[in-house]
Amino acid sequence: MKILAIPATNSRDGINRKLIGTTVKVIEANAPDAEIEIVDINDYEMQIFSVERQEAGLPDLAQQFWDLLGSADAIVISFAEHNGSYSAAWKNIHDWVSRIDMGIYQGAKVAMLAATPGPRGGAGVLGGATMTAPFFGAELVGSLGIGTFFENFDPAAGEITNDELKAEFTELLGNLTKEG
Repeated sequence: MKILAIPATNSRDGINRKLIGTTVKVIEANAPDAEIEIVDINDYEMQIFSVERQEAGLPDLAQQFWDLLGSADAIVISFAEHNGSYSAAWKNIHDWVSRIDMGIYQGAKVAMLAATPGPRGGAGVLGGATMTAPFFGAELVGSLGIGTFFENFDPAAGEITNDELKAEFTELLGNLTKEG
C-alpha cells in the first residue's frame, strides 16, 4: 500500500507538519509494509491560478502533483486552517490540479486532519474539505481535528497526549490502512 502524507501548509515548522510526522510514526507502527511518502507542497508552488493563466498552459507541477496523487492507494492530509478555510498554498495547488480533472484524489482512500492552536480544531477547513471530498474523488474514511494543539501534543515526544484524541487518531489511521 502506498500512502501519501501531506501537510497542507507551506509553513516549514507548522503544527500540521508536526502532526504529519506523528501520523507517519503511527502508520509505520501499525502497517509496517506500507510505503509512505511525505509530500512537501512547497515543492509544488505555482503562480496563482486564474483562467487566463490556465489558457496559457497548465504548469508542469500541476501535472506532477496529479500524477503523484494518482500513484497513491491512500492519502492523509493535515490542513492548516487560515481564516476558516484552506491555506492559500494548498488552495492554489488544488485549483490547478482540479483543472486536469475534478476527481483529484482519483478514488484513493483519504483521511483528513487539522491541527490548530485554538479550540475548534480546524472545524471550518475540515467541514469544507470533508463535504467536498467525494466530489473530488476521495473515498473519505474520516476526519479529525486537534484543537488547542499545544495542550494536546508533546512536541518532544512527537505524540498526541490527550488519550481520547489519541484513540480517535489511531482508529482513523487504522481505517486508512485497512486493506480492502
